[in-house]
Amino acid sequence: MTDVTDRNSPLAARQPALTRLAAIDLGSNSFHLLVANALGGRLQVVARRGEKVQLAAGLDDAGRLDDAALERAMACLARFAPFVSDIAPGNLRVVGTNALRDAANSEALIERAEALLGCRVEIIAGREEARLIYLGAAHSLAENGRRLIVDIGGGSTEFIIGERFEPLALESLQLGCVSYSRRFFADGAITEKAFRRAELAAHSELANIQRPYRELGWNDPVGSSGTIKAAAAVIAAAGDAPEGTITRHGLERLRQRLLQSKHVDKLDLTGLKADRARVFPAGVAILGAIFEAFELATMRYADGALREGVLYDMVGRNSPEDTRLKTIEALEQRYGIDSRQARHVADTATALLGQVREPWALDEEQARFLAWAARLHEIGQAISHSQFHRHGAYLLEHSDLAGFSRPEQRRLAFLVRAHRRKFPVKEWQALPAAEKPALGKLARLLRLAVLLNHARPERLPAMPTLSARGDDLHLLHESAEDPSLLHTDLEQEVDYQAAAGFTLTLD
Repeated sequence: MTDVTDRNSPLAARQPALTRLAAIDLGSNSFHLLVANALGGRLQVVARRGEKVQLAAGLDDAGRLDDAALERAMACLARFAPFVSDIAPGNLRVVGTNALRDAANSEALIERAEALLGCRVEIIAGREEARLIYLGAAHSLAENGRRLIVDIGGGSTEFIIGERFEPLALESLQLGCVSYSRRFFADGAITEKAFRRAELAAHSELANIQRPYRELGWNDPVGSSGTIKAAAAVIAAAGDAPEGTITRHGLERLRQRLLQSKHVDKLDLTGLKADRARVFPAGVAILGAIFEAFELATMRYADGALREGVLYDMVGRNSPEDTRLKTIEALEQRYGIDSRQARHVADTATALLGQVREPWALDEEQARFLAWAARLHEIGQAISHSQFHRHGAYLLEHSDLAGFSRPEQRRLAFLVRAHRRKFPVKEWQALPAAEKPALGKLARLLRLAVLLNHARPERLPAMPTLSARGDDLHLLHESAEDPSLLHTDLEQEVDYQAAAGFTLTLD
């Protein structure tokens, strides 16, 4: 059994028993499956699979995945499915990257994949992809020090500078071996003109991060992608660098050998797998531009990448190391949220949920999202008090929030949008069918928690009695000495909920 070992992990002392985890990475070029046992901060690999699906190659001029790409994707996932059929709920994460971020019809694949695998498919933002790549790569490296991690994917390339397990700079740029193959090597011809055009296009993308990254600096350049692994293998096979290492000289020699081949169909390079040949020239052009822009002399290859990062992130979730919790705390500080009021609303919402949790069948993860939304419900006041619930929803949906996938950000955004004034029926109806019932319930609880704290008390307000029968709520509140303001607010809330098709009764 292969170990992916974390030698200095802060998680090492906190994993008491073996847990089977799995991650599926729906990349723009390849799909990858990793199944591992997590024990004591270590991942013991049980199964590892990868297939070239070239999802990005199936994007047409309208940005839609064609039928052939969808069928390739589903055929691959059907082969992955037996490996995850016995994984416990919550221990499998399926993440989509650049091609699914860009595809106008990504839901066509997501719905079929979710039905096949029995879990949600999460589209992650570029910087979140970069964070997870760094987490995976950092755990595979024994040495400490400041690192530059580069991952050349099919549709995007991620750049991360970090120390130990903490990223210091994260970026995802629109350059990838599949998209650049379509753009510069579409007919398969490998010419100096095509190569240089690809390199210059990559330089243009790199211009935005070149100076700040070089100023931040690093002492260990590391590559973690299939392109970099293939380049290192071909260079080593030619005797131009040690195994697992790319040198500037070796890369220049590889470029010349590619040009001499003249066409991807004629590539015959020791160390290069046949299924990577078509996208290899574009990947080498991107890698050459990176070496030039960052003035690299060497780069070494590391095994850890996105899928390993997803698993290590799962190990750390729902604990003090949960990146999502750190993100919530950072948002509170950045936007100057009234911490006492946020805490009161969160505690009230959690107490209300506790009273109806069983009849409403709400789970721990939903409880966490309710508390997080409560802590952030006033975030939009940093923009304007007027319509701040709308401003807050926009910030949460469109910011890069470390640890959160895009669907998770949309859940937070909806709850914050729904916490006051008229219930946003249109936005609620647009939610995924599987999430709509629970998010509607959570929004109603958050609305009541906000009203019970409307006067911004110094202490947590007295807790009413809340009961649920079906979707109907009944609230009994009898502790306020002067209940007129609260009573008025609650009567208005009865009308707001009724207009949305919900029943709330008061005593």
